[in-house]
Amino acid sequence: MSTYKGSCLCGAINFTVSGELPPPDACHCKQCRKFSGHYFVSTDVPKASLTIVGEENLRWFPSGVKKVRRGFCVTCGASLFWDPLEHDWIGVAMGAFDEPTETQTHIHVFTSEKGDYYDLTDGLPQKL
Repeated sequence: MSTYKGSCLCGAINFTVSGELPPPDACHCKQCRKFSGHYFVSTDVPKASLTIVGEENLRWFPSGVKKVRRGFCVTCGASLFWDPLEHDWIGVAMGAFDEPTETQTHIHVFTSEKGDYYDLTDGLPQKL
């Protein structure tokens, strides 16, 4: 079984995902852009496959109308997780993984809300 490690910017939070990383999506919704400072690319993994060390440095921000919370490091502010509370999976920020991740982005979502300062030219499918 594969394992993938990652951390926040300052190293106060480290995590491991056991198992393959599904192809990530790039979310361009306004909330994800505000949370990450650009668009948010994450892979959805089973919550049971995620181990977090340094949880005392993890803070959760309730976000959106769909019972979702966003996890970030209280020390460095790194955006790490997107957690839909009523599901058994969690989105983990691709930028927080140590490389190699052995996966590739497969779709752009909420493109109708994307910022006006960039174009999507990679040829991947786009969902409004």
